[in-house]
Amino acid sequence: MNRIQKKLQEDKKLLSIYFTAGYPEINDTVSIIEDLEKNGVDMIEIGLPFSDPLADGPTIQESSTQALRNGMTTNLLFEQLKDIRKSVSIPLIIMGYFNPVLQYGVEAFCKKCQEIGIDGLILPDLPVDVYAEEYKDIFEAYGLINVFLITPQTSNERIHYIDSVSAGFIYMVSSASTTGAKSGFGDEQTEYFKRIADLNLKNPQIVGFGISNNDTFTQATTYAKGAIIGSAFIKHITNDGKQEISKFTKTVLGL
Repeated sequence: MNRIQKKLQEDKKLLSIYFTAGYPEINDTVSIIEDLEKNGVDMIEIGLPFSDPLADGPTIQESSTQALRNGMTTNLLFEQLKDIRKSVSIPLIIMGYFNPVLQYGVEAFCKKCQEIGIDGLILPDLPVDVYAEEYKDIFEAYGLINVFLITPQTSNERIHYIDSVSAGFIYMVSSASTTGAKSGFGDEQTEYFKRIADLNLKNPQIVGFGISNNDTFTQATTYAKGAIIGSAFIKHITNDGKQEISKFTKTVLGL
């Protein structure tokens, strides 16, 4: 069983953290992953920076730009992560865009992920139909779970289709916007969370976009299995340094 699937079976609400590989400094990737696990994070999304990050808000875009300036590449990320399973046991997901995967070679990319212990991929610009027809067999051959995004505008029919080709969790985007921290969720978003919960999907949902503190984490996980924090964490390491990760996770988890 994939590490993501095992984690989803745990009787708790899950905290997943996104950060950009190679940010703030080029060699920070591994130490940030290790510190996040030590400080109670359940799952980590490692952002592979890309020059045209359409779904990302300004905070993540800036971190990607800086990481690329620092010299981050797909090859370098794989090199940095080659021994990660000697020190880290929680699920690791690479999140990025499909273009770098295509450039690397889809099967070669998946093979490398399997070798170093990556559990899944999130590629927002890879349509679920294309994945199902052309790449699903390759991903599954290398033990990788591909995670798909849904938004408040995604039809129930489409959501059920995504659910049918998924094998881990569904990334429930909290609003139809780019990533970024928000102060809280309104009635419209709460209704959306309830609507998805009522569909009784086979795959659990994890909410992303707009989670930044204990209040939004609690609101998001009332109807979902977990929540993902990206922009707020990147702002934290930008302003307070990566030495203060424990302070951030304790605040989010209300410890």
